[in-house]
Amino acid sequence: MKESILQKQKEVTELVEKMKNSATVIAFKYQGLTVDDFQQLRRNMRSDGCEVQVIKNNISRRAAKECGYDLDDAFVGPVALAFSGSDLVAPAKQLFKAAANNDKVQVVKGVVDGDVYSIEQLKVLSQLPSYETLLTQLAAGMLGTLSQLSIGLNMLVEKGQTA
Repeated sequence: MKESILQKQKEVTELVEKMKNSATVIAFKYQGLTVDDFQQLRRNMRSDGCEVQVIKNNISRRAAKECGYDLDDAFVGPVALAFSGSDLVAPAKQLFKAAANNDKVQVVKGVVDGDVYSIEQLKVLSQLPSYETLLTQLAAGMLGTLSQLSIGLNMLVEKGQTA
């Protein structure tokens, strides 16, 4: 009996650590998914640097509470957790993509960068470009501006030489 309590406390402690070290944690329902579909979802998540775990709701609820997250209503029925260490957007993108293809996947609630997000907020997040895409867009915008500046300066120099 005492060993069982210690084991549960250890699981809660490990999950608290995992939640604190994750950029994003999303709870989602998966009841009714076939084993193959669930494994495919795991593979898709893994390819984006995310991880999926099925953890007892009581353990998840306690860990979330220890982290200061109000997720009690998320842990009802069969619920899995998706974790991402660095990419804030990837788990939401993958889960909403899976939900669009299979109505058995339902995003419930999540934690993004320490803030609790509702399903609506997670849906908006899932529609954002990835971090790498945003950086590329920023660099392209800056490069375009620099290019225009250099052309303008070159025109001024040439005009000054002809005057």
